[in-house]
Amino acid sequence: MKASSLKELRDELKIYPPEQLQALCVRLAKFKKENKELLSYLLFEADNEQAYIESVKEEMDAGFATMNRRSTYLIKKSLRKILRDTNKYIKYSGIKTTELDLLIYFCRKVRTSKIPLGRNVALQNLYARQVAKIEKVLEKLHEDIQIDYQDDIRFLKA
Repeated sequence: MKASSLKELRDELKIYPPEQLQALCVRLAKFKKENKELLSYLLFEADNEQAYIESVKEEMDAGFATMNRRSTYLIKKSLRKILRDTNKYIKYSGIKTTELDLLIYFCRKVRTSKIPLGRNVALQNLYARQVAKIEKVLEKLHEDIQIDYQDDIRFLKA
């Protein structure tokens, strides 16, 4: 079965009454956890972005608190898991300032949690990629917003 284009889906959804749209959304949410999480964000958390950012930061804090620090391999694995979840939440929001806030928070946590970045090339590269990603997102924003984040960028590069 071939998937229809987004335009075809949008046009077809205009025909359905609200009750059937609700049934379709619930059915879609049943199939994949990510669909359910996105629908939860859109219904309950999209109107208060700051609270959403804080809840994601709390989840990141929990990930850093439970991180296994016995070896750099386990640290790298834990960091990748935290980053994967963070990127998923960033994708749900789709707001660039939210992306910046969460990625800067992640990099600050890496810098302040005494993770031995200097001893492992993979950890250095992971951190460097996130800083580069932050800079790339920052370039697309208005100059006033860029100025607000300059101190954070200086700290991350130091």
